[in-house]
Amino acid sequence: MTKFLVSRRTLLGATAALLASTALPRAAFAQDAVKGGRLIVAADSEPRNLNPAIVASNGVFFIASKVIEPLAEASFDGENGLAPRLATAWTGSEDGLSATFTLREGVTWHDGKPFTSEDVAFSALNVWKPLQNLGRLVFANLEAVDTPDPLTAIFRFSKPTPFQLIRNALPATTSVLPKHLYEGTDIPENPANAQLVGTGPFKFTEYKPGEYYLLSRNETYWGESEPNLDEILYRVLPDRAAAAGALEAEEIHLAAFSAVPLADLARIGEVEGIEVISKGYEGLTYQLVVEINHRTEQLANLKVRQAIAHAIDKQFVVDTIFLGYATAATGIVPQNAPEFYNPETPQYAFDVDKANALLDEAGYPRAADGNRFTLRLLPAPYFNETRQFGDYLRQALAEIGIDAQIANNDSAAHQQAVYTDHAFDLAIAPPVFRGDPAISTTILLRTATAEGVPFSNQGGYSNTALDTLIDDALIAVDEEERTALYNEVQVVAAEDLPLINVAEWGFITVARTSVHNVSNNPRWAVSNWSDTWIDG
Repeated sequence: MTKFLVSRRTLLGATAALLASTALPRAAFAQDAVKGGRLIVAADSEPRNLNPAIVASNGVFFIASKVIEPLAEASFDGENGLAPRLATAWTGSEDGLSATFTLREGVTWHDGKPFTSEDVAFSALNVWKPLQNLGRLVFANLEAVDTPDPLTAIFRFSKPTPFQLIRNALPATTSVLPKHLYEGTDIPENPANAQLVGTGPFKFTEYKPGEYYLLSRNETYWGESEPNLDEILYRVLPDRAAAAGALEAEEIHLAAFSAVPLADLARIGEVEGIEVISKGYEGLTYQLVVEINHRTEQLANLKVRQAIAHAIDKQFVVDTIFLGYATAATGIVPQNAPEFYNPETPQYAFDVDKANALLDEAGYPRAADGNRFTLRLLPAPYFNETRQFGDYLRQALAEIGIDAQIANNDSAAHQQAVYTDHAFDLAIAPPVFRGDPAISTTILLRTATAEGVPFSNQGGYSNTALDTLIDDALIAVDEEERTALYNEVQVVAAEDLPLINVAEWGFITVARTSVHNVSNNPRWAVSNWSDTWIDG
């Protein structure tokens, strides 16, 4: 069975072995890349706002990353796991109060205007910091961006800001927008959020709702002789089973983000001309978590939370829901992030008897019908696996006398109920770990997260000691000190259970073998695909 968890240490330290296993043949082919052609890709959603500088989500990145570029992208073999994009170099000051970026020369926007440091400064101060879901945290202390020349941007922070955090955030949080199209406008409502204008290898050409997105080759792209493809067509296929059929019929070339159901992978992997690829998601580890509303009387009791943790058989979830394409979670930081992962984090073994005993101790005995109390359970609707885990969790809780009433909602209703109205007791969420605990993990734990922010602490959890650790880590410039603080965060979180981590998983790409340079970086599905090509 394919194993998903390829550690960053593996990625950075054993690149040769990685390349030897899969990428070397691709690299050899890349020397003879064919120019031209249309790559047809399955898309299972249609984001209303395609602007990744505002909405940093993989559904947006999947399409927009070919048009709008960040300062740097994730890399299997680049220094600190990064490859240059619109920035060619970056350094942080020892006091954590500034970060300097050298920008790429000779880059133009798709409308012909030159790209300069003014675009970076505008995006950082007017979009990433105030508007972007992840940038609000990463750039919280950004107070100015100096632009001494068109190719230099110096970020100034009001408090020490770890350069390690800034560096780890570059791929997901630094999509640069054209200042000349956004300045003086209502940025969230700007028409360019749907008709993207970027510097990337592909131009946004056409969108037909319910049918397709079409991107076309940028003839003036800065990448030497890139892109290879003439066009990328995203064919809207909300029915995941349809993606497998379209691949077999050669109507599409590629389906990413497990668009082909896991149950179909073994069969389709045997079809001639199709390959199943688990690489390319190492920088996009998803975490299956049980969100807890700490306002609920029973759930405010630690023994109840511990009982629920003991009632979940994580290995059963991995084996039966994810069909082995995942691993059991051990805490708030995934094992795919070895810079921060703490293997000493306390664990809750599957133990129904212990769970029942804890609920008795908590003062919730079984009634005559066998139930102790009732909870509202809201599984996120984004993946089959989150919905399936909802069914499993209801059964697991029934075993310990908790009656879980499931409410299945669409995406909008689910986000409203959980993150705005707090009308839930337990919810199931799939937050993404984006390479640094401060980017996407601590917002799950910190007191007083802004109302309405998805995949954040909307359960009302508050722990002063944990807040102090998180706040200290946010200004710790020394990397060893920062790592030690996050190690402690993991222990405290495991002991107090603000939420329950159940599984960690990446995704699967299924592609025709005629597609080349697939999965050659840790965020491949949401990278720019400038070197991707197809047989003529």
